[in-house]
Amino acid sequence: MNSITVVKCGGSTVNKLTAEFFKSIAAMKEKGMNPVLVHGGGPEINRMLEQMQIECEFVNGLRKTTPEVLEVAEMILSGKVNKCLVSSLQSAGAPAFGMSGIDGGLLEAEQVADQDLGLVGNVVNVNTSCIHSMLESGFVPVIAPIAADENGKKLNVNADAAASAVAQAVGAKELLFITDVEGVLIDGSKADYIHAEKLEQHIRDGEIYGGMIPKVQAAAASLTGDLEKVVIAGANGHTDKAEGKLKGTAIIREQVQAPSLT
Repeated sequence: MNSITVVKCGGSTVNKLTAEFFKSIAAMKEKGMNPVLVHGGGPEINRMLEQMQIECEFVNGLRKTTPEVLEVAEMILSGKVNKCLVSSLQSAGAPAFGMSGIDGGLLEAEQVADQDLGLVGNVVNVNTSCIHSMLESGFVPVIAPIAADENGKKLNVNADAAASAVAQAVGAKELLFITDVEGVLIDGSKADYIHAEKLEQHIRDGEIYGGMIPKVQAAAASLTGDLEKVVIAGANGHTDKAEGKLKGTAIIREQVQAPSLT
């Protein structure tokens, strides 16, 4: 299997993804980049919980995943959001196969130590044979972050963490975080790349601020194993036509040579 690129679509961007975005994923597939999508769906889950009048508990600002909340999360993530993404990819010419982390034992997780958070897990194992099988069959895997522990108990997993775990397990060279911005702005201009070791200095200097701070910190934290680059890109599908890559800001390791525009 050639290089694999993992693309994480945040829940807040799923409904904003344009036709150009899905065409860019199809272009990546044609270029042999073997895209794998991992997605969230928080806003859709919130809407359904409200419609069903399911009360939520919050622990330090985080919603507790009760059995009732998990049932809704699985319904939205594995059902509505996952199948919408699959349909859009196929309309763009990229055959896709939707699955959740429980299918084929794709994502094995352990429940987090903080029991107050409820049925929330951290990924401890990825069944990479499922992913490779889909890629070798010509599909773009689309993964919903619902996992199971070794006893089959379902757990809700943070989509960023799931994408990072998948990227590391399959030896991806690149991970893309699709957000509601086109990249990271430094002094008002989009940066083509930033060395991970310099991110905290940019934050201290006030050049990176607000909601972008957790995004770049999550990107830097993902740079382990074979993963050399994390790209923060927008949902509109702006691409480098020659390379078939989504444009954005690349967060790279200090020892990695600055990449060509991504």
